[in-house]
Amino acid sequence: MTATFSFDLKATDGAARTGVISTPRGNIRTPAFMPVGTAATVKAMMPESVAATGADILLGNTYHLMLRPGAERIERLGGLHKFMNWERPILTDSGGFQVMSLADLRKLTEKGVTFKSHIDGSKHELTPERSMEIQRQLGSDIVMCFDECPALPSDRARIEDSMRLSMRWAARSREAFGDRPGHALFGIQQGGLEQDLRQESADALRGIGFDGYAVGGLAVGEGQEAMFAVLDYAPAQLPVDKPRYLMGVGKPDDIVGAVKRGIDMMDCVLPSRSGRTGQAFTRRGVVNIKNARHADDPRPLDEQCACPACSKYSRAYLHHVFRAGEMISGMLLTWHNLHYFQEIMSGMRAAIEEGAFEEWERGFHETRAKGDIDAL
Repeated sequence: MTATFSFDLKATDGAARTGVISTPRGNIRTPAFMPVGTAATVKAMMPESVAATGADILLGNTYHLMLRPGAERIERLGGLHKFMNWERPILTDSGGFQVMSLADLRKLTEKGVTFKSHIDGSKHELTPERSMEIQRQLGSDIVMCFDECPALPSDRARIEDSMRLSMRWAARSREAFGDRPGHALFGIQQGGLEQDLRQESADALRGIGFDGYAVGGLAVGEGQEAMFAVLDYAPAQLPVDKPRYLMGVGKPDDIVGAVKRGIDMMDCVLPSRSGRTGQAFTRRGVVNIKNARHADDPRPLDEQCACPACSKYSRAYLHHVFRAGEMISGMLLTWHNLHYFQEIMSGMRAAIEEGAFEEWERGFHETRAKGDIDAL
């Protein structure tokens, strides 16, 4: 265990990197996938089950937790780690994205955002200073700057204004965060799909100085091709000796493509949300367990997978409990999906260390292209 926050780059293969982020609550092996625990829980999972999938860190959500049960209450109860029974590191987002996408009647000013809660209509204000205070009350290990994230496509003038506002907010976030040994503050690069605006944003963030840097404003509707085009240059605009976090990504092939381009950390609701809707990610692509073809199939979802859904249950059973609306369906499929995502990460970490990332990536795509096993 360490008393400070640090990042140690172990190996590179092309732009792909593997390393270790050290925090007082434990190490995070990179590239890392962070399951999303929006409201202090990864839906349908026990915290110890999430740890069993191989996750080193979880993501918590400032916007949702400030509205319910409230950051002050969580602080009184001993902080988010104790509250949700997760002893490993937690990253909290700043709330900016959710305010933009979920809140009603929001009003944006230089100071921050005022909005009405999507839960009960109550009025709230979120500023860089308030976001830092909430994340301090939650006790998260990695704190994100408060920023604004416009949806894409958007016109250049809008993206430029938004990025510059986010950079002013980043400076205020840095000041409000203060000196908190063992806790880290990450800046967020914005600039849409514009390379020069991304560079301006990266320069501004470097000038302020952060413990890590996120590539923000992607996975917001621009499509994979456009996202990868930005990732071809954006990570290299950020400091080489700090972790790089791509927010809100993604599908397995998005994750592999992002790591190939120099990203160290990612998060996404996809594995858990898909699990609850009967979608399983396997090495041979996506399986819809609701389809009738699985009703009599005694085989596992993925015979090479060691998760409980695959090692103890048949496709026929998983099909049945999904159709019957049983809670165990979402639990088993979420566990499987999170296990598979962590398997991808560990495969990439090993491949980068061995200098064999290209070969690993080729095998990954070839296996997925085969599609699901033939029906019986």
